[in-house]
Amino acid sequence: MKKTVSFEDVLLTPQYSEIMSRKEIDLSVYLTKDINLKVPIISSPMDTITEDKMATAMYRRGGLGIIHRYNSPKEQQKVAEDSLEESFYAAAAIGVTGDYLERARLLVKSGVSILCLDIAHGHHALMRHALGVLRNTLGQDIHLMAGNVATLEGFNDLADWGADSIRVGIGGGSICSTRVQTGHGVPTLQSIIDCSYSDRDALLVADGGIRNSGDIVKALAAGADAVMIGSLLAGTDESPGETFHENGEKYKIYRGMASKEAQIQWRGHFASVEGVSSTVPWRGSAEDVVRELETGIRSGLSYTGAKNILELQSKSSFIEQTAAGQLESSTHINKS
Repeated sequence: MKKTVSFEDVLLTPQYSEIMSRKEIDLSVYLTKDINLKVPIISSPMDTITEDKMATAMYRRGGLGIIHRYNSPKEQQKVAEDSLEESFYAAAAIGVTGDYLERARLLVKSGVSILCLDIAHGHHALMRHALGVLRNTLGQDIHLMAGNVATLEGFNDLADWGADSIRVGIGGGSICSTRVQTGHGVPTLQSIIDCSYSDRDALLVADGGIRNSGDIVKALAAGADAVMIGSLLAGTDESPGETFHENGEKYKIYRGMASKEAQIQWRGHFASVEGVSSTVPWRGSAEDVVRELETGIRSGLSYTGAKNILELQSKSSFIEQTAAGQLESSTHINKS
């Protein structure tokens, strides 16, 4: 039986560095030949995370926001168009059945250049069919992001079917219960490590289980080109939904798209429940959250002596830590 590792199981060993300023570090990644993300962070296409305001905030900080698909095609088109008043590029999610082709055509017509085929189990015949239809219909210029997958075989298949970038990670999200409900999944860091051995050209987007900037550094070091985050942006000013007050504190709703609440709202019924709905404290500006994450990532690369992501991947060295090491790695001051 194969042994796997998650983010908390490992650390990166510090190395000799000649970096005099973290400003020397280049975090950019080309998502397409024309779209260069200055920060390798993508906001998740969830209805409590990304609409036009979040997409705009991510653009301002050099990242990418993927507009969710849990509305009508016309409504999603309007949100995408609103995000393009300021941004030079936009991304939006579609499914692989039903109205996915209608959505794709409307979105591309409005100027969207990145389509995210967004399903829980991406290594599937429906994904293969949808990628083929979209590629034949829309041509080679549109960027197709697909997922999610957890294995090297899944990654290679989606790349061969036409995906330009692939979301890697199943069951690791903070409000995802796929592993509990189905017994299936792979720790996200292990999936990144496994998929990094692919000889295909598709970009690897780590998705799920990322709790802080340190996890982002580990994901990049393991082979990810970028990361997708949801919970870290939940509760911000730009996340959809009303802010409400309780016991003098401000909160927002954050929910998985496979939760009962989300399924009922967007399709009137629920099937397999593989997520939960929760409340999170208000966190202020999404731009401030991304800025803080970026600062941590730059510090992470400096500890390896790496000036860019490729250098981080070539120089980094992982070690496993024990349970005692995990405890020591977190803040553990004794309060009197």
